[in-house]
Amino acid sequence: MIGDPFEEEPMTAALHLPEKQDWTVDDLVSLPEDLRYELIDGRLILPSPTGVHQIIGVEVVLALRPGCPRGYAPVPDLSLKINNRNEPRPDVVVISLDHIGRSPAPVEGAILAIEIISPDSHFRDMYAKAKVYAAAGVENYWVLDPLFEDGIVLSQFRPGPNGEYEMVGSTRGVFSTDVPFPVTIDLPALTAQSQEMLDHARAEH
Repeated sequence: MIGDPFEEEPMTAALHLPEKQDWTVDDLVSLPEDLRYELIDGRLILPSPTGVHQIIGVEVVLALRPGCPRGYAPVPDLSLKINNRNEPRPDVVVISLDHIGRSPAPVEGAILAIEIISPDSHFRDMYAKAKVYAAAGVENYWVLDPLFEDGIVLSQFRPGPNGEYEMVGSTRGVFSTDVPFPVTIDLPALTAQSQEMLDHARAEH
Protein backbone atom coordinates (compact mmCIF):
# COMPACT_ATOMS: atom_id res chain seq x y z
CA MET A 1 0.00 0.00 0.00
CA ILE A 2 1.38 3.40 -0.94
CA GLY A 3 0.97 6.60 1.05
CA ASP A 4 -0.43 9.95 -0.03
CA PRO A 5 0.87 10.46 -3.61
CA PHE A 6 1.29 14.18 -3.08
CA GLU A 7 2.95 13.92 0.32
CA GLU A 8 6.53 15.06 0.53
CA GLU A 9 8.92 12.29 1.44
CA PRO A 10 11.11 12.65 4.54
CA MET A 11 14.83 13.20 4.12
CA THR A 12 16.51 9.83 3.73
CA ALA A 13 19.55 10.75 5.75
CA ALA A 14 19.58 12.42 9.12
CA LEU A 15 20.90 15.95 9.02
CA HIS A 16 22.64 17.46 12.00
CA LEU A 17 21.55 21.07 11.71
CA PRO A 18 22.16 23.82 14.24
CA GLU A 19 19.31 24.20 16.73
CA LYS A 20 17.98 27.55 15.59
CA GLN A 21 14.49 29.03 15.68
CA ASP A 22 15.25 32.06 13.53
CA TRP A 23 17.46 31.51 10.50
CA THR A 24 18.93 34.16 8.22
CA VAL A 25 20.47 33.88 4.77
CA ASP A 26 23.88 34.23 6.42
CA ASP A 27 23.24 30.97 8.28
CA LEU A 28 22.59 29.09 5.04
CA VAL A 29 26.30 28.85 4.25
CA SER A 30 26.50 26.14 6.93
CA LEU A 31 24.13 23.85 4.98
CA PRO A 32 25.32 21.10 2.60
CA GLU A 33 25.69 22.46 -0.94
CA ASP A 34 23.28 19.93 -2.46
CA LEU A 35 20.55 20.40 0.16
CA ARG A 36 17.16 21.58 -1.13
CA TYR A 37 15.84 24.21 1.26
CA GLU A 38 13.63 27.27 1.64
CA LEU A 39 13.75 30.09 4.17
CA ILE A 40 10.36 31.60 5.01
CA ASP A 41 10.09 34.24 7.75
CA GLY A 42 13.24 32.86 9.36
CA ARG A 43 11.99 29.27 9.30
CA LEU A 44 14.18 26.70 7.55
CA ILE A 45 12.16 24.28 5.42
CA LEU A 46 13.54 21.13 3.79
CA PRO A 47 10.96 20.06 1.16
CA SER A 48 11.23 16.78 -0.72
CA PRO A 49 8.43 16.70 -3.31
CA THR A 50 7.12 13.48 -4.86
CA GLY A 51 7.38 12.53 -8.51
CA VAL A 52 3.74 13.44 -9.19
CA HIS A 53 4.31 16.87 -7.68
CA GLN A 54 7.37 17.36 -9.89
CA ILE A 55 5.59 16.20 -13.06
CA ILE A 56 2.80 18.71 -12.49
CA GLY A 57 5.49 21.38 -12.25
CA VAL A 58 7.05 20.26 -15.53
CA GLU A 59 3.68 20.36 -17.31
CA VAL A 60 3.10 23.89 -15.98
CA VAL A 61 6.50 24.98 -17.31
CA LEU A 62 5.61 23.56 -20.75
CA ALA A 63 2.26 25.39 -20.72
CA LEU A 64 3.96 28.68 -19.85
CA ARG A 65 6.60 28.55 -22.59
CA PRO A 66 4.56 29.41 -25.74
CA GLY A 67 3.30 32.79 -24.50
CA CYS A 68 6.24 33.75 -22.31
CA PRO A 69 7.45 37.24 -23.27
CA ARG A 70 10.82 37.78 -24.84
CA GLY A 71 13.53 38.17 -22.23
CA TYR A 72 11.84 35.87 -19.69
CA ALA A 73 11.66 32.12 -19.09
CA PRO A 74 9.66 29.76 -16.85
CA VAL A 75 12.05 27.93 -14.53
CA PRO A 76 11.29 25.12 -12.04
CA ASP A 77 12.66 25.00 -8.52
CA LEU A 78 14.70 28.24 -8.48
CA SER A 79 15.45 30.02 -5.19
CA LEU A 80 14.61 33.73 -4.98
CA LYS A 81 16.60 36.26 -2.99
CA ILE A 82 14.21 38.52 -1.07
CA ASN A 83 15.72 39.61 2.24
CA ASN A 84 17.74 38.35 5.18
CA ARG A 85 14.92 36.11 6.50
CA ASN A 86 13.32 34.96 3.26
CA GLU A 87 14.68 32.86 0.41
CA PRO A 88 11.69 30.98 -1.03
CA ARG A 89 11.93 28.31 -3.73
CA PRO A 90 8.78 28.41 -5.85
CA ASP A 91 7.86 25.28 -7.78
CA VAL A 92 7.88 27.43 -10.93
CA VAL A 93 8.94 31.03 -11.45
CA VAL A 94 8.95 33.17 -14.58
CA ILE A 95 12.19 35.11 -14.30
CA SER A 96 14.15 37.61 -16.38
CA LEU A 97 16.86 36.02 -18.51
CA ASP A 98 19.23 38.59 -16.99
CA HIS A 99 19.12 36.47 -13.83
CA ILE A 100 18.78 32.98 -15.32
CA GLY A 101 22.29 31.95 -14.29
CA ARG A 102 21.95 32.99 -10.66
CA SER A 103 20.72 31.08 -7.61
CA PRO A 104 19.22 32.56 -5.61
CA ALA A 105 17.93 34.91 -8.29
CA PRO A 106 16.82 38.43 -7.31
CA VAL A 107 13.07 38.51 -6.79
CA GLU A 108 12.87 41.79 -8.72
CA GLY A 109 13.28 39.76 -11.92
CA ALA A 110 10.22 37.56 -11.26
CA ILE A 111 6.89 38.36 -12.94
CA LEU A 112 5.09 35.18 -11.81
CA ALA A 113 5.58 32.72 -8.96
CA ILE A 114 3.71 29.40 -8.80
CA GLU A 115 3.40 26.94 -5.93
CA ILE A 116 1.97 23.40 -6.04
CA ILE A 117 0.39 22.45 -2.73
CA SER A 118 1.35 19.29 -0.84
CA PRO A 119 -0.32 18.14 2.39
CA ASP A 120 2.16 19.88 4.69
CA SER A 121 2.52 23.06 2.62
CA HIS A 122 -1.09 24.31 2.40
CA PHE A 123 -0.82 27.05 5.03
CA ARG A 124 2.69 27.97 3.90
CA ASP A 125 1.74 28.32 0.22
CA MET A 126 -1.64 30.01 0.74
CA TYR A 127 -0.65 32.42 3.50
CA ALA A 128 2.99 32.62 4.62
CA LYS A 129 4.58 32.52 1.17
CA ALA A 130 1.79 34.63 -0.32
CA LYS A 131 2.61 37.43 2.12
CA VAL A 132 6.32 37.15 1.38
CA TYR A 133 5.84 37.27 -2.41
CA ALA A 134 3.35 40.15 -2.19
CA ALA A 135 5.62 42.20 0.05
CA ALA A 136 8.51 41.57 -2.37
CA GLY A 137 6.49 43.01 -5.27
CA VAL A 138 5.74 39.85 -7.26
CA GLU A 139 2.69 40.98 -9.22
CA ASN A 140 1.31 37.53 -10.04
CA TYR A 141 1.03 34.47 -7.80
CA TRP A 142 -0.69 31.20 -8.72
CA VAL A 143 -1.38 28.20 -6.50
CA LEU A 144 -2.19 24.74 -7.89
CA ASP A 145 -3.92 22.45 -5.43
CA PRO A 146 -3.93 18.78 -6.55
CA LEU A 147 -5.49 17.53 -3.32
CA PHE A 148 -9.15 18.05 -4.25
CA GLU A 149 -11.06 14.88 -5.15
CA ASP A 150 -12.71 16.63 -8.11
CA GLY A 151 -9.42 17.60 -9.73
CA ILE A 152 -6.56 20.08 -9.65
CA VAL A 153 -7.62 23.63 -8.78
CA LEU A 154 -5.66 26.69 -9.91
CA SER A 155 -6.11 29.96 -8.01
CA GLN A 156 -4.76 33.33 -9.16
CA PHE A 157 -3.66 36.09 -6.80
CA ARG A 158 -2.73 39.71 -7.44
CA PRO A 159 -1.95 42.58 -5.05
CA GLY A 160 -5.00 44.42 -3.74
CA PRO A 161 -5.31 48.04 -2.54
CA ASN A 162 -3.41 47.26 0.68
CA GLY A 163 -0.58 45.52 -1.19
CA GLU A 164 -1.54 42.04 0.01
CA TYR A 165 -2.69 39.38 -2.43
CA GLU A 166 -6.34 39.00 -3.30
CA MET A 167 -7.74 36.02 -5.18
CA VAL A 168 -8.87 37.11 -8.65
CA GLY A 169 -9.93 33.73 -9.98
CA SER A 170 -10.07 30.00 -9.28
CA THR A 171 -10.94 27.05 -11.52
CA ARG A 172 -10.61 23.32 -11.99
CA GLY A 173 -11.58 23.60 -15.66
CA VAL A 174 -9.43 24.77 -18.57
CA PHE A 175 -7.53 27.75 -17.19
CA SER A 176 -6.89 30.63 -19.59
CA THR A 177 -5.50 34.09 -18.91
CA ASP A 178 -3.66 36.99 -20.54
CA VAL A 179 -2.01 38.14 -17.29
CA PRO A 180 0.93 38.41 -17.05
CA PHE A 181 0.97 36.87 -20.56
CA PRO A 182 -1.21 34.45 -22.55
CA VAL A 183 -1.37 31.05 -20.85
CA THR A 184 -3.73 28.08 -21.16
CA ILE A 185 -3.53 25.07 -18.82
CA ASP A 186 -5.89 22.13 -19.32
CA LEU A 187 -6.42 21.25 -15.66
CA PRO A 188 -8.81 18.31 -16.32
CA ALA A 189 -6.20 16.77 -18.64
CA LEU A 190 -3.47 17.37 -16.06
CA THR A 191 -5.68 15.77 -13.40
CA ALA A 192 -6.27 12.73 -15.63
CA GLN A 193 -2.54 12.43 -16.35
CA SER A 194 -1.71 12.56 -12.65
CA GLN A 195 -4.42 10.04 -11.79
CA GLU A 196 -3.18 7.63 -14.47
CA MET A 197 0.29 7.68 -12.93
CA LEU A 198 -1.11 7.14 -9.46
CA ASP A 199 -3.31 4.26 -10.60
CA HIS A 200 -0.25 2.63 -12.16
CA ALA A 201 1.73 3.07 -8.93
CA ARG A 202 -1.08 1.53 -6.88
CA ALA A 203 -1.37 -1.42 -9.30
CA GLU A 204 2.33 -2.12 -8.88
CA HIS A 205 1.82 -2.38 -5.12
